[in-house]
Amino acid sequence: MSNTTEQEVFWQGDFGDEYSDRNRGDKWVASNAAFFSKVLYRTHGIDTVLELGANIGLNLMAIKQLLPDAKLSAVEINERAAAELASNVPGIDLHLKSILEFEPTMSWDLVFTKGVLIHINPEKLPDVYKLMYECSNRYLFVSEYYNPQPVEISYRGHAGKLFKRDFAGELLDAFPSLDLVD
Repeated sequence: MSNTTEQEVFWQGDFGDEYSDRNRGDKWVASNAAFFSKVLYRTHGIDTVLELGANIGLNLMAIKQLLPDAKLSAVEINERAAAELASNVPGIDLHLKSILEFEPTMSWDLVFTKGVLIHINPEKLPDVYKLMYECSNRYLFVSEYYNPQPVEISYRGHAGKLFKRDFAGELLDAFPSLDLVD
């Protein structure tokens, strides 16, 4: 796996492992189930789901409770997180690679990120937006830190690892055929 950005190297290694260790457990899945029940209420006909940056699968575990028959797919860069994801979400279509290296062979009803775009190198965001748009045949969903103007924030003492901006607005601007659902 080639690393194209410092952010990818960061998440692929020990910091990514430590993140997985800090963010786990039934309370996270329950909280995500409540959150995604509100998101999915605004949708219909979701049979396939792709999460970009799935970590150990807490979001997909919650979605599986809400859409038990949906075919779930994930892209995850951290090897240890991906192994746990495979265990947490049996039958997952898992791609162990960078989002920037992911080459889809299908499209999904729902493509989403939750707390992932904030960690992508800002110069690479147009590539990720394009990927999300091209992978989705119905819904795109982003749940990210918002700021009306792009800004970098120190993340656990690290510079260049967390960026806030209007991700949804940028997606809507880049792809005028998108309609805002909520």
